Amino acid sequence: MSQPGETSPSTTLHSDLDLLAQLHAQVLSESGHDAGEQLDALVEACRREDESAVQAIVDELDAEAAATLTRAVTVHLHLANLADERSRARALRRGEDDDIESGGVAPALQELIDSNRLQGLRIHPVLTAHPTEARRRAVTAALSRIAQQLDRFDDPQNGAPEHAVARRRMLEDIDILQRTSTLRRTQPEPRDEVKTVLTVFDQTLFRAVPRLYRRVEAALPGADPGRTGPQVPAFVRFGTWVGGDRDGNPFVTSTVTRATMATQAEQALRQLHEHVDRVARTLTMDTVTTPPSPELMQALAVDAVAYPEQFAEIMKNSPGEPHRQKLLVVGARVEATRREHAGFAYAGPEEMLAELRLVQDSLVAAGDARSARGELQHLIWMVETFGFHLAELEVRQHSAVHEGVLTELIGMLPDVADPGAAAQDPAFLDELATKGWPIAVLPQSERATEALDTIRVLSWLQQRWGVGCCGRYIVSFTRNEADLLAVRALARLAVGDRPLRLDVVPLFETGADLQNAPSILRAWAQRASTQSQWAQSGRAVEVMVGYSDSAKDVGPASATLTLDHAERELVAWAEQAEVELTLFHGRGGSLGRGGGPLHRAIMAQPSGSVDGRFKVTEQGEVIFARYGDAAIAQRHLERLTSAVLLADEPKRSKARDDAAARYADLARIVDQQSRGCYRALVEQPGFADLIALVSPLDEIGDLRLGSRPSRRAGVETGRSLDDLRAIPWVFSWAQTRVNLPGWYGLGSGLAAVGDIELLRRAYREWPLFASLIDVAEMSLAKSDRRLAERFLELGGRPDLSVQILTEYDLSLAHVLDVLGQQELLERKPHLSQAIGLRRPYIDALSHLQLKALRVLRLPADPLRNGPVDREAWRRTLLLTVNGAAAGLQNTG
Repeated sequence: MSQPGETSPSTTLHSDLDLLAQLHAQVLSESGHDAGEQLDALVEACRREDESAVQAIVDELDAEAAATLTRAVTVHLHLANLADERSRARALRRGEDDDIESGGVAPALQELIDSNRLQGLRIHPVLTAHPTEARRRAVTAALSRIAQQLDRFDDPQNGAPEHAVARRRMLEDIDILQRTSTLRRTQPEPRDEVKTVLTVFDQTLFRAVPRLYRRVEAALPGADPGRTGPQVPAFVRFGTWVGGDRDGNPFVTSTVTRATMATQAEQALRQLHEHVDRVARTLTMDTVTTPPSPELMQALAVDAVAYPEQFAEIMKNSPGEPHRQKLLVVGARVEATRREHAGFAYAGPEEMLAELRLVQDSLVAAGDARSARGELQHLIWMVETFGFHLAELEVRQHSAVHEGVLTELIGMLPDVADPGAAAQDPAFLDELATKGWPIAVLPQSERATEALDTIRVLSWLQQRWGVGCCGRYIVSFTRNEADLLAVRALARLAVGDRPLRLDVVPLFETGADLQNAPSILRAWAQRASTQSQWAQSGRAVEVMVGYSDSAKDVGPASATLTLDHAERELVAWAEQAEVELTLFHGRGGSLGRGGGPLHRAIMAQPSGSVDGRFKVTEQGEVIFARYGDAAIAQRHLERLTSAVLLADEPKRSKARDDAAARYADLARIVDQQSRGCYRALVEQPGFADLIALVSPLDEIGDLRLGSRPSRRAGVETGRSLDDLRAIPWVFSWAQTRVNLPGWYGLGSGLAAVGDIELLRRAYREWPLFASLIDVAEMSLAKSDRRLAERFLELGGRPDLSVQILTEYDLSLAHVLDVLGQQELLERKPHLSQAIGLRRPYIDALSHLQLKALRVLRLPADPLRNGPVDREAWRRTLLLTVNGAAAGLQNTG
């Protein structure tokens, strides 16, 4: 880094990066140590791929110096991410886009020429608390302050004095960032995760969602946005698992779930009150220019009697302005709802919507369509989208927990010889769910009490905030119909005949469970309790498919093809059962957990599996990457919308189905060969130990990324692949620069086909195969063979190292061959640039991590000189993990 000089306002990604790098260099120089010079030397050596120079620098570092240097590299990566995000947001605001393939809602609607497709449209992102976000809130806050000052520095309206102030404040915050520990000292609690995730609603989503609807409205034929009637329904809904997902997390309790919804409702109502108040103060039209409708006048007369004190104050402040008066009444009632003032509060969002539409209709009748369809329409969309609960709180629990609880409770019933068998007897469980339990039983264990209390709190929350606030209950690792019937059997005991909307959602995760899913659902559909649930939901059924464990189970290529086959079977089942199926995609941010370009993934879905409805998990750093900026959030939602609109367009659907049939034999070969190759590796004795030795797997829990433990309950060593969670599995492979979960086995699968022209045609014609190759290309691009080889050496298993690297070479060669490229990402310049900007810094962190691992894993390392402070090196290792996660971005 050069010393900073006079810098003009930045306007591009590179000028932003140059400015931030200069300011960072100044901070390091002023700190009095030589981290800046070391950073320059190490990064330059990594850029030249000069291994001897890199080793000379790293070998001289003790734990303290390595930690300081790691902090400097990490801060630079955070600043690079900030510059990149600003560049993307700036381009979007100018109407530019770096993803031409994804199109937008305007081209999608022009192609469809059918606004009726909007009526059944539903986009449903679900924010989860899976522990993949390594960045502390303190770091996020500092970066946010730097971004604000960078905007100030960029503003052409500001002169030299303002630029100087912005520059000084950026230096201050970069200094704070450099001195702030990136490691959490305490484990986050679920309430901390709730606060963190909900910031995106305050900061971006309340702005981004109405803008999305406006963009769709503007794309409709003959549209006059803000004047003609709203033809666009509020088609986005948000869900959340934060505070509701108790699978493997003992810290999420019924008390936490209740408190979570209280926090969400507080935030939703506060936002709605602010927006109502703002809109109300603009509706200053009087009775002469804009006469109110008789219905509005009648409603105001009722308000005067129902809320005399509040209404008198409103009349005093807004005489002769009936539309404003009514909106001020609405605002006062929203505030009363937030403060839980009985008699003045709304019973639910539907009551508020009715009053807003009353004002809107009155304005239209008076000839003021612009006021009716302007900001007031934004407010209506907000209420329809967020309600009083912000996002639907979903509950998830492991099927084994339900089985254990039922075994305990059924054991208290008379005349049950084998409670364990009864807890897995579908007919018996269905009878408990429909006819009730023969006697009331009281749980004896804390686990059983908590299971029943969870369902009771769902019933209470629905009574308080409406049935839309919660009600979906996801059963992890669904193995059979009994796993689904168990929830309704427990619900009958928990709440009896009291009102409760409970939609049981099966989650099929492993390769075997995905294959068995249709038969499980067919059996489940025959049960009386299931038919009762479907009758309550209008025969709308949700089924969740998991990407993480299926990929860990059979490898990425086979998992992709297995999921595709399973989804086709599920669509056929839904048609036969005459239900409206919504597939819920449990995708992670990482490439080994279903990550990658979401637009292309949607377009590759089997015909009929989308049908205007798409639900997907968003988690970890992906939440803030996609929703941290309003422009980026709007564009992400627009991409989802366009893809969902087009996914089942008849011509595309037919072409996709024809291609799937045409390349069925190719798919079978790739599936069988890639699965066999993958299983041949992971079933090797000692393979689970290898990943623990060559990566920071065992230390990841100490990063305190989330409230959920990194290992499943009862697992002590973490050496069993079956018990290791998919998130730390993928996270660890990303740290080693191997990225094995994103590509392993694909090379063998492609090689077995033996016809490169056939593979190239499949890439051009079959969206699913193209998506598979593109994800592998991205994963390989974020890998590094030289560094991967050095990490693998730490495992002391040259046989496994050779096996992995041989498959890497095969996968790389065949992916490039299919793409017809010499280098990875040749046709994706924006992605290539993003990775290239960060690579030397991530490589530097990898070299530092390698040294820390050598100290901790190899006690007899010949390169070691004298005694070492293991705890200091352990902390350095954690710092490198945190920094690499910031640079790689989609690690979990």
